[in-house]
Amino acid sequence: MEFSNILIRATNWVGDAVMCLPAMRAIRGRFPQAHIAILAKPAVADLYARESCANEVIRYTAKPRLVAREVRSRNFDCAILLQNAFEAAWIVWLARIPNRIGYDRDARGLLLTQPVPVPKRGEIPRHQRFYYLELLRRAKLIDRVPESPMIRLEHPKAAADRIIGVSPGAAYGNAKRWLPERFAEAARKLATARGASIALFGSAAERSVCERIAGLLNGHTVVNHAGQTTLAQFIDLAAACELFLTNDSGAMHIASALGVPTIAIFGATDDVATGPTGPNARVVREPVECSPCLLRECPIDHRCMTRVSPDRVVEEALAVLVD
Repeated sequence: MEFSNILIRATNWVGDAVMCLPAMRAIRGRFPQAHIAILAKPAVADLYARESCANEVIRYTAKPRLVAREVRSRNFDCAILLQNAFEAAWIVWLARIPNRIGYDRDARGLLLTQPVPVPKRGEIPRHQRFYYLELLRRAKLIDRVPESPMIRLEHPKAAADRIIGVSPGAAYGNAKRWLPERFAEAARKLATARGASIALFGSAAERSVCERIAGLLNGHTVVNHAGQTTLAQFIDLAAACELFLTNDSGAMHIASALGVPTIAIFGATDDVATGPTGPNARVVREPVECSPCLLRECPIDHRCMTRVSPDRVVEEALAVLVD
């Protein structure tokens, strides 16, 4: 199969958007001369605007029928759906793109010209990046799944300043969140040890928890960026950090993909499936019988997170900085 004008439907969450990058680069490698456009929601579009695997990013800001009309006018000859939703297939079907490739799920198989069977448990490596790469292999767009040992953003890494980045939020739910006072204690100890300032990051909804942490850091230089940055601005600010403390979140994926030493506290979610990649990333978790539960809210005592001590996080952070 040869295509010259390809549309890729990106995923909607920042973490998933990062984990899609190896697949997008594999598409570029398979079709080096093709025009490749990425259809993405505004929340993740800035991430792809910096990547050489795409010629353009189409921001998905209108209703689906209007998006389909715009896409149809571009005369794409192939659509590759990395997003799982029915709507993704419906839009490219409405746009009359002749080749429509995606996983056969969410009741959308009839809208695809090449519905691809979803991998069963154990058929592919557990990390989510392989789910997207396997789509391409099963669709015969690539011969084999590359090893892809780590994910990196194509962003010139700024010289690391003496800044400890802290992202205490997580969009999926409270079960993924380490305690704010423990983030504060770990950040305080690391800032003291490194002679560093502290930068707090998060969404507008997470500004209050960042303010709470800032209030516990008297005597340190603290800037609260929560709710104040675009995704592009966050990427630049995260790249300037010498260390990043975070839950399992989109911020974690970006920081680690920038090559910033990243300490990720995991509890309710599975670090093998969605953890950060590369030698500069460390996962901190305490084994408990109910983890990973993948729940949004803990129905008991949140032991997977309360058993993670600030000293353990500080120890891992100092070790990765030495490495």
